[in-house]
Amino acid sequence: MESLYKNQIDFISYMQRLLQEGDFSSTYKFAFLHAIADICIEKNVPEHTQLKITFDEIVDKLITLYWQHAKPFFAENTGFLQGGILLQNSGRQAKIISDIIALQNSGVRNLTQAKSSVVWPQVYKNTMRTLKDGPLWRLQILSKSEDCYLFPHIKNRNFILLNVGIADCFRQFHDLVVQFARQGWIDKVTKIQENKAVIGKAGELSDFLFSTTRNYLKPASKLLKEIQSDLCFYCCKPLKDSAEVDHFIPFTKYNNDLGHNFILAHKSCNNNKRDYLAAPSHRDKWAEQNLVVNEKLITEELSPYFTCDSKRSEQVASWAYGIAEKNGNKFWLAARDIFV
Repeated sequence: MESLYKNQIDFISYMQRLLQEGDFSSTYKFAFLHAIADICIEKNVPEHTQLKITFDEIVDKLITLYWQHAKPFFAENTGFLQGGILLQNSGRQAKIISDIIALQNSGVRNLTQAKSSVVWPQVYKNTMRTLKDGPLWRLQILSKSEDCYLFPHIKNRNFILLNVGIADCFRQFHDLVVQFARQGWIDKVTKIQENKAVIGKAGELSDFLFSTTRNYLKPASKLLKEIQSDLCFYCCKPLKDSAEVDHFIPFTKYNNDLGHNFILAHKSCNNNKRDYLAAPSHRDKWAEQNLVVNEKLITEELSPYFTCDSKRSEQVASWAYGIAEKNGNKFWLAARDIFV
């Protein structure tokens, strides 16, 4: 147990050093760190072992993370819609943003569709080159010296191998690592001179870069209404005109839209649940509804709009509930703040 705590303390100390001693000339390192954290909770790996992460997995995740960033930013307090896109590094736009803009302009809505696009091979090649030329071998350069605490720098293979115990720490401290990465990312975008005229409050920028709008979730609403027989997932009463698509595993815990993670609930139930994990009884119901009975239907209907990977949704749920149980967290059961 003492060794476990030491590893966790060392990990947090290293994260602090990354942000204090690392050279972040663009946002790529923040995205790379975020990507590693997400992949660690999406993969089923035994504790206290090394974790292999392929470059392909990292490329997919980087494109997913930057997808929203390739859209025009509107700051309410200035009322100014930028003609272009927020820059991700000084001087010129990041290549990954330009590539995603091209995909979006061709009608591509998500990574699944992107992979079927005729321009995908070039986008993939460009992103892989960016990964290798930038964050892959530079993230762990602290105070101008290599400090390979997360993974060794072995450049003749197409994957990284996280050191023993590192994946455990990413899983345990996922929220904290993502918070580190996002805040650094926001600070970097904010400090770029060309962005200053349009960026308003920090909250507006954070919501834009790392949130999902309700309108974007509309394609899931119709399907879920049918699946749930027009009843609220949580209280089982008729939805009527008060229905919202809810991320079953809260978006604040896992910042990705997975088709199998959606349920439909009353606005009041959704607002009361907030960012809490639902009770285990709700989890069992969600798994039965979305991962068993309607797994294929959800994949067929929502793939044009969202990433649909039931195994990934199952793994993320297993991670979230495992961490909550380990930490002794309470689970939301019903409206009026009833917890178990």
